[in-house]
Amino acid sequence: MNGGNQTLITEFILIGLSQNQVTKNLLFALFFFIYIVTICGNVILISTVISSPHLHTPMYYFLCHLSFIDLFYSTCIAPKMLQDLIRPGKGKISYVICVLQMNISLLLGDTEYILLAVMAYDRYVAICFPLRYMVIMSWRRCKNITIIVWFGCFLCFVLPTISNQRPICKGNVINHFVCEIIAMVKLVCGDTSYEEAKITFASLFTLLVPFSFIVATYVCIIRSVLKIQTEDGRTKAFSTCASHLTVVIMSYGTCMTFIYLGQAKHLPNKHKVFTVFYVVVTPMLNPLIYSLRNNEVKGAFLKLICANKKITALPAR
Repeated sequence: MNGGNQTLITEFILIGLSQNQVTKNLLFALFFFIYIVTICGNVILISTVISSPHLHTPMYYFLCHLSFIDLFYSTCIAPKMLQDLIRPGKGKISYVICVLQMNISLLLGDTEYILLAVMAYDRYVAICFPLRYMVIMSWRRCKNITIIVWFGCFLCFVLPTISNQRPICKGNVINHFVCEIIAMVKLVCGDTSYEEAKITFASLFTLLVPFSFIVATYVCIIRSVLKIQTEDGRTKAFSTCASHLTVVIMSYGTCMTFIYLGQAKHLPNKHKVFTVFYVVVTPMLNPLIYSLRNNEVKGAFLKLICANKKITALPAR
């Protein structure tokens, strides 16, 4: 953030979720457990897909990217949050680390929302055009889509945030447990309506537009599935979309309603609660939903476990 006042800001103070140490200790135990489950769940899902040749399809390719995002999204925020919970008083974070955390979480969050739309298109092609699926969703096209999504999000959302930052002159106390862009804007000098308008405008691309695309895609999927004559065929087709649809409802529903497009700026405590949900809880639930509801993933994981047991059980020569 340019300007002479910027040199005076070397660190920020995060108010956090609570000032009661007993409550903080309980939250630490809860979030530490969630973070461990998040790490294990996403690592296991990625490892299972990579080590299972029959899962090397576009669907699981994008699923691996989703798990990668959840893994690093949670890691970007949870360790610092846990550190502040276990220590007495308010948390402190350096200016550089705070800005870095804000931009990394912004990149990962925006990329995840658009990636969910890409995954919806993958399911649309698989169900509506099954015979042309591997032609339309070729590996080259999948990789190009991935590159476009990552670099597109960086150029459209992160780079403008880095290059057009304004000086901070409203203190260094952030009423949050994380350096989130909405909370950071409140510390900017002068009128912040322009910055808030930019956040809303960016949300149209990262939330409303992809969500509208997902809704339109599922309308086409439902129409196609209803044309299937056998009940088993319809059930199988719907089951391939159930996990993705559940994740979409959790991710988009929370953010669209309470964070970016709602009136969360007038409800800081509720803002924190729903931020906890989409930056801590959702990354844990995503791999569990895809693993528990997907027989292919469960079968591949069990085969991987059995193979490892056989290897360790082999007698040494």
